Amino acid sequence: MGIKPDIITLSKSLSGFGLPFAIVVMRNELDQWEPGEHNGTFRGNNHAFVTAAAALEHFWADEEFAKSVQAKGKRIADGMQKIVRKHGPDSLYVKGRGMMLGINCPDGDTAGAICKEAFANGLVIETSGNHSQVVKCLCPLTITEEQIDKALTILDAAFAKVMAEQVANQAS
Repeated sequence: MGIKPDIITLSKSLSGFGLPFAIVVMRNELDQWEPGEHNGTFRGNNHAFVTAAAALEHFWADEEFAKSVQAKGKRIADGMQKIVRKHGPDSLYVKGRGMMLGINCPDGDTAGAICKEAFANGLVIETSGNHSQVVKCLCPLTITEEQIDKALTILDAAFAKVMAEQVANQAS
């Protein structure tokens, strides 16, 4: 993106094992901390440090994992675009980047109904957005192509059912 930040903060499950772990990445010349001087409440624990090191060594040893993540993001985006073209009024559209994608719905009630229907069929997915109007996909980086395809099939069926119900309700 052409951005060269001075400092980047990262958190959540960076440990590669679902454990809380956060890091601050900064240019070497900005690192003025002495050993033991930096403290925080979300630094992780020994187990998180060990699993984070293992995740770095296993997944990020070369460019293959990054390339697979990019391919998975494209697969999800393409699948969501198909859902939008198939079921959408003009107010449906895909938004996001990489593997953090969602389908913007007309309103939060529609998005909520789609998530509820998807959940009833085995897909855990949630809403986001300022009015909870986005059906949000936030997959683990290690998801398989088969899991993506299964999730998109369930999501497609959920959109089909909810959008058809909305059309039927508007007609009556």
